[in-house]
Amino acid sequence: MEPIPLSAIQHAVYCLRQAALIHLERLWAENRFTAEGDVLHAVADKGGARRIKGVRRVLSLHLGSTRLNIAGVADLVEFAPDGTALPVEYKRGKPKLHRADEAQLCAQALCLEEMTGRPVPEGALFYAETRRRVAVPFDAELRALTEATIADLARVLASGETPPPTPQKSRCRACSLAELCRPEVFGRPARAWRDRMIAKSLEGAGP
Repeated sequence: MEPIPLSAIQHAVYCLRQAALIHLERLWAENRFTAEGDVLHAVADKGGARRIKGVRRVLSLHLGSTRLNIAGVADLVEFAPDGTALPVEYKRGKPKLHRADEAQLCAQALCLEEMTGRPVPEGALFYAETRRRVAVPFDAELRALTEATIADLARVLASGETPPPTPQKSRCRACSLAELCRPEVFGRPARAWRDRMIAKSLEGAGP
């Protein structure tokens, strides 16, 4: 299998079906939340590095782990004078009750540990709404959650089967894929939606 994207880990903790729709079925839809996230990441995506008070700050650093078969790009990694790495992930909104953002950040730390051979004890999440960093210690519980999520997602991608919707229905309200995921609930009768999709695919099939 190709490496699992680091961003997929955040999707999978939030909702394993959402991760499958995006990374298996290749579905995507924009909403206000995804647009705000795109704007926030625009600066980090330019890349580059600079040193501030002895700390080397590297934007858009490519990361990967052979052991876990994951890869992606960290928004920012700060390297202390002693070489210790601190990954920093930019997020829209404010700190959340679930641990999806933390797991994505922890996956970056696992990559850095494999790449550098040094422990990465913590990272930080920067939220645009509060404009503050939240320290995230990479303790045993978060590491276990992250690795379990990677294993679950790897099984889903290998099977080619999309899991059922999450039982935590409150998460559907903020999901840009809600109508694609559950058309019978979010304003589109399932049969009519299916017929429209079939008709559209036949139109593009040609003679």
